[in-house]
Amino acid sequence: MSIVTNPLNAFEDYLHTLQERILTALQELDPELRVRADTWQRSAGGGGETRAIAGPGLFEKGGVNCSRVHGHALPPAALRTRPEMAGRPFEVCGLSVVVHPRNPYVPTAHANLRLFRVNRQLWWFGGGFDLTPYYGFDEDARHWHQTARAACAPFGSELYPRFKRWCDEYFYLAHREETRGIGGLFFDDLNAWDFAHCQQFVQRVGDHFLPAYLPIVERRRATPYGERERAFQSCRRGRYVEFNLVYDRGTLFGLQSGGRAESILVSMPPLATWHYNWQTEPGSPEAELVERYLRPRDWLHEEDR
Repeated sequence: MSIVTNPLNAFEDYLHTLQERILTALQELDPELRVRADTWQRSAGGGGETRAIAGPGLFEKGGVNCSRVHGHALPPAALRTRPEMAGRPFEVCGLSVVVHPRNPYVPTAHANLRLFRVNRQLWWFGGGFDLTPYYGFDEDARHWHQTARAACAPFGSELYPRFKRWCDEYFYLAHREETRGIGGLFFDDLNAWDFAHCQQFVQRVGDHFLPAYLPIVERRRATPYGERERAFQSCRRGRYVEFNLVYDRGTLFGLQSGGRAESILVSMPPLATWHYNWQTEPGSPEAELVERYLRPRDWLHEEDR
């Protein structure tokens, strides 16, 4: 599809506004949270604003990052589904959010919103949000997916099941035969409507990230935990790392396009472990996560166990 003016400007303004809203909300929940602000430039064109978060309290590590870069040719990660775009100049702006809480009963959350423009004529949006719990709770999963459905609702009842299924399929570790978490929304190549309509939808998804995540954080933040739970969290974080480095197209795009490695890899957890032939104890809460939560589920129509 084609447009005359540069579409990235207004969308980039929205992303910076959302970046500040998310940081403010996280700091209100965790007054001990430290935010390190870095503004960086990319030698091949463009740059970004990284907001790395860390602290001794509720949120252990994460990042809320905005970037806008351009180049002479799309890197391989962006050509998997559109090889005909090889060798064409591009622009992209995006927001990436990853939050790793300290308490294992509080899930890790991720969100991403992006807009590509190629040859100054073709454009598409992508993004979504997904949740990675370490201990599963049906009410949390239901709330997360209810909010995801509410984000999509004004644009058609068919969107939530479509983008929910896409999320389950995308955040899947094929070599482990398990999903990364309980999913949410994921979409790419979004340009079926006119530009304004697409942008409204993507911004609505962005606006629903905090309402989806914060009530879960509040519900679980005071849950007692010990060394067992932290050890399990560390093992599961290892799977998170595996997905990001093996499958995640956003990570690969950033590295292949000469992005700032520190900003790209801020999504990694602070601690992760790998144990040879690691297995959960049958009948344990840890086994329940793997068996019940790390596979696609229809959380909006299933009863609690």
